[in-house]
Amino acid sequence: MYSTGALSLQPPLKPPESCSQGHSSTLILPTAEGGSICLLCLSALLSNPKSPTVHVSYALSQLSQAISQSHFLHSLLTFHSHFLISPLVYVLSNFDDEPIANQTIDLILRICEAAESNSNEDVRMEFAARVSNCLSTGSLAWSRRQLYMLHCFGVLLDSQESKLYAIIKDKDTLICNLITGLQLSSEVIQGEIMFVLYRLSLLQYIDMDDNSTDVFAACGPKLVHLPLEVLMKSESDDVRLNCVALLTVLARRGFFQGACINHVGSVNSCEADNFMQTSEQSLEVLFAEAVKGPLLSSDSQLQIATLDLIFLFLSHTDASGKELQVLIEQNIADYIFEMLRLSGREDPIVNSSLQVLDLLSAAEQSFRQRLAIGFTTLVPILRHVAEVPFHPVQCLVLKLILNCVSNCPGIISTSDVGEIGIILTRMFKNLDGEIGMLPETFSLSCRLFVALMKFPSSPGNSSFVTSIMDASRSAVSTCLGDSQIHRDQILHFLYLLTEAYAYNKCDGSSKATDMELRICILDLCRLKLLPWFMTVINDLEGEDIALGVIETFHSILLQDSDTDTDTDTKKFTESLVSCSWFSILFGCLGLFPTERMRGRAYLIFGSVVDVLLGNDSGQPIRDAAFLLPSDPTDLLFLLRQNSSRNQELFCCQSAVLLILYISSLYNDRYKLLNSILHTLLYQISTRLTVVLFARIGDDKLILASLEQYILLNSGDFVGRVSISVTIELLVNLYGLHRGFAKMSYQIPYSPEAERILFQLLSEIDWNSLSTRIHLTSLKWLFQQEKLCKSLSKQILWFCRQHSSNGHEITQTINLHVFAELITSGDNFVAMIFIHLLGELVGNAGQDYDIISVIKAVTEITEVAPAASDQFCMHGIDDVMLSIYLNSRYASPELRMAISQLVISILISAQSESISNDEAWIGIAAKLLDNLIPAVALDGWTEVILMLSIFSLILYHSRNQALTEASKTIILSAPLVSTVNIMISEACSKGPALVDHDERTNTGEVLIFVLLLLFFSLRSMRANLPGLVDFRVLHENDTETETLSYISIRCHDCCKLMHYGSPLVKLISSFCLTEMLTGLSDYIKKTDDLKCREGYVSSVSAVLEGLIFFDDIRVSMNCAQCLSLLMEWEDLENESMATDASNWYRLIVEELVMSLVTPSTTPYTFMVHHKPAALIAVALLKSSRVLPWITKVFDDLSINKIIQNVSPSNVSTELVVLFRELMNSGYLNSEHITHLNRVFQAWRRHMYNKSEMQDTNAMEHMRNVAVNQDHATKARAYLVSLMLSHSVAKTNGLRSHCSKELLEEIEIFTKFSMEEDET
Repeated sequence: MYSTGALSLQPPLKPPESCSQGHSSTLILPTAEGGSICLLCLSALLSNPKSPTVHVSYALSQLSQAISQSHFLHSLLTFHSHFLISPLVYVLSNFDDEPIANQTIDLILRICEAAESNSNEDVRMEFAARVSNCLSTGSLAWSRRQLYMLHCFGVLLDSQESKLYAIIKDKDTLICNLITGLQLSSEVIQGEIMFVLYRLSLLQYIDMDDNSTDVFAACGPKLVHLPLEVLMKSESDDVRLNCVALLTVLARRGFFQGACINHVGSVNSCEADNFMQTSEQSLEVLFAEAVKGPLLSSDSQLQIATLDLIFLFLSHTDASGKELQVLIEQNIADYIFEMLRLSGREDPIVNSSLQVLDLLSAAEQSFRQRLAIGFTTLVPILRHVAEVPFHPVQCLVLKLILNCVSNCPGIISTSDVGEIGIILTRMFKNLDGEIGMLPETFSLSCRLFVALMKFPSSPGNSSFVTSIMDASRSAVSTCLGDSQIHRDQILHFLYLLTEAYAYNKCDGSSKATDMELRICILDLCRLKLLPWFMTVINDLEGEDIALGVIETFHSILLQDSDTDTDTDTKKFTESLVSCSWFSILFGCLGLFPTERMRGRAYLIFGSVVDVLLGNDSGQPIRDAAFLLPSDPTDLLFLLRQNSSRNQELFCCQSAVLLILYISSLYNDRYKLLNSILHTLLYQISTRLTVVLFARIGDDKLILASLEQYILLNSGDFVGRVSISVTIELLVNLYGLHRGFAKMSYQIPYSPEAERILFQLLSEIDWNSLSTRIHLTSLKWLFQQEKLCKSLSKQILWFCRQHSSNGHEITQTINLHVFAELITSGDNFVAMIFIHLLGELVGNAGQDYDIISVIKAVTEITEVAPAASDQFCMHGIDDVMLSIYLNSRYASPELRMAISQLVISILISAQSESISNDEAWIGIAAKLLDNLIPAVALDGWTEVILMLSIFSLILYHSRNQALTEASKTIILSAPLVSTVNIMISEACSKGPALVDHDERTNTGEVLIFVLLLLFFSLRSMRANLPGLVDFRVLHENDTETETLSYISIRCHDCCKLMHYGSPLVKLISSFCLTEMLTGLSDYIKKTDDLKCREGYVSSVSAVLEGLIFFDDIRVSMNCAQCLSLLMEWEDLENESMATDASNWYRLIVEELVMSLVTPSTTPYTFMVHHKPAALIAVALLKSSRVLPWITKVFDDLSINKIIQNVSPSNVSTELVVLFRELMNSGYLNSEHITHLNRVFQAWRRHMYNKSEMQDTNAMEHMRNVAVNQDHATKARAYLVSLMLSHSVAKTNGLRSHCSKELLEEIEIFTKFSMEEDET
């Protein structure tokens, strides 16, 4: 290429004065080599057709070389720019030589480009004019020279200069000649003509205005048919490309339209006849045949151009489907699918192919067959375009696949469904919270997902289910997170959620994946869609989205209308109503008061009620859906009307009551009333404004409407109650708002309406407990003494249902609710239960009813122990006694039930509440009478329950309750005999006793007997302090020495401790500790010990062996007992310490060794030294001085012990040990000072530390083994009581231990101060 800057780099050379022919120097141009070219001589040579071709070729080559020189070219273009135009054109027309033609065309093109670079466009136009003239005349008669001329003309026309078309003089003749040339058989000529026609048509289209004549229009049919025939027959891609280019321009200009194609009259009759003879095929068939070859070409440019041509042909035609039908019949769709398969996913080919297929798909019936064949090609294409956000043909490929899925279901396999699902999911995931696709693409994706869900082969495809879940989550994040989201996208997204929940539901599928899908959709609706809808509802411009959300939720609820509502759907419905869903519905009615919204709102209202209450409970709302007013303000107005003669009004009132009722259950009544009152603002505002009305005003409005309803319609209730649930709803609603009125003290009520309602309820059967009821309403009902009789029947019904079903009757009423009401104490629930039970016993009620009520009361006391106090207050002990005295007590099931109730009352009630000692004496006496027969019949379960009751009565007697009943038990001869026999049998087993643990009948009964003994020993110390008998220390078991009260001999207790199972050892150790403690108290007062010589040593031998037992509680009890026995040594005139000196020394040395060794675990340091510490304290207190103690507690050991003591490991036993060491003179002032600092730090630590750990200690004891049977519960509770109230205080309650430790520290501090003073 040349540039203007390149033409003036050097000064021009001086031309010679003349050439050999004597021509003027002005026509002679010097060259850079020193020679020159005479333009006149050159022109003569080139214009002479007889010039030797060698000379011509040489001259052209020299000229070409000279033009490459800037100075030569500059001179040529400046002074002689048009001189060589004619000679060069003559060369093309005079010489039939291809190399010379190529040289000439190259020279012409270079000269034109160089001239244009100097803003001289005339050179190209003059060349084009001369060449076009030659072609117009037809003088070359389609010879090879004509071909060269055509090629040159095409090269000249290949420019953006639109004026080229204007310089052509005889355009009609030129075009006619060119069209005629198309009928030649030479592909080369045809290709050149096609290119020239293409350029001429394009330039004419650019240059043409409204007044211009379209010369191509005159040749319309031939201009279309002939190129198509050439295209059909040609095998050259270059020719095909030129044909396609020409046809594309013609299509854009409308030449394919019917008006132009049928314009045969524009040519003369002869031409028309000839043309019709050669064009027997229709245009559509010819077009289809013509494009097949280019479509299968290896040239992608040709393929794309052909596809664009087809697209133009189909989109610019006026015919209605004929062209589509012909192209499909000619297999064009198959060719395009094959192109797609071989395209290598190249975007240009893919885009053009899909555009054409989209147009072909308009011929639905015929295209489906082709689409079915090409479907396998579309899936990889979808995978390709899905990876690119906003890909231009995503919509087209989705539309085609959707077409196939919908209309050709037999073609798609299960793997195809899974793969398409994965691709669509990836498309959704690529959104990342923002729309990465066109709205139409998103909508089509949702529709395709739904179509795949409905596909026969999709059920059971777990990967497809996973794709649905992932796509739904991504779609939710995108649609609900973009404020600019299109309306249609939200509606299609809702459609996707609706169908996803219904997926495979019709088959009743319960597969894990299907259930997971439904749970996923419910979670999305509950956690995402519902909060979003509540946020944007006031900003919605139309009702479509609101209706879409409501219909989506409604569809989910309807899925379970014909089956049992599953738990997840019920949870979803609970979430709806807990988010004020009813208020939202009425808000939608206020925002969009249309018939469609009204119908949908009330229908979903009914479905929500169905799910929540079951049994088609929402039918009244559905029946009245199209009768209820659109304006919610009229709902309460309906209640104030008399409906006795208007069935439609009655239906509407029933629906309104149901709406108010279900709203009240979820505390939605305030917002519901707000929504009703908000609609008043709709006349002055287009948006719903949030206005908060006072709760009192809301309740007052509803209560007044309900009272008016009662006053006007009460006379018709009895006749209509059989066909509706109006009474229950009315009672629940009235009770609710009367309860609110009672709480506020500011809402008046109508006594007349209350009187009418109570009178009505006394005349009919009603049961509010059978329906869900608000707790406030329930409480108000049980506060009405006039309703106690009716409520007693309802409680009996409840107990029956609870006994048979074993679970809560409704979602609101259960034993926990009754327990809560009873513990509150401001109602008649406890009284009704007790009165009902007493009435059933006194009036010879059915055993089943009595047992049902007993079990209900028992469970209530277990749920809320405080309820036992209320039952006792209302005389449950008398009722229980009446059951024991009743002849029906012979029933084993009744005996078991009443025993369990007695145990539960004794466990739960406070001792202060159990005040009716006479009733409990009767209960104890009756049980004692039945004990011997039960033992004889091996009724171990019944015996165990009796022993538990005795133990619990004895426990309460310690708190000055049931003292006379406890004495009856302690002094009962049959019970004493039974206990002695059982203890004797257990001791006789010897070492085999260890195998009889709580898992065996013998072991379990023994454990309860020992527990009875423990509590009897404690009770005797409190209530029979003078009943001290040293016979328990005797070994002989003669009749003269038989004890007249419940007790155990010391040596028997030692046997049980030695041979028994771990639990037997534990309880026996507590019994022995209680026994020795009572005797010690008596000995301290009387200084009298009555036992044989050596008896204390024999008992000590057993206890010493258990000092290091694994259970620290047993060890502590043994150490406590040994300490007590050491106090008796002076009275017995024997020294235990001396007799077992080596053993006690070992114990104390082990204690010192553990205390001087640093421990990383404070708990271990605090616990495991306790038994040995008690022994050491007892030895230090002993009147006999042991010489080895001084060696064990030397200064070095004491120093190390005190160094290891810290606030975190101080214990009561350790403080007592330090106090005795101080009293014995083993501690110096430095030791005492250090210990006082440690104790002071412990005080600060305890004052700053919360002691909440023990606040629920008793509650824990009540709740032990909650899932076990009553006997096991009783045993666990009794053991807990024993541990919590034992003399040894080894229960581990932190608050109790801390208090005792604080007392011991105070004593130590006091003694240390006295020591300092002395």
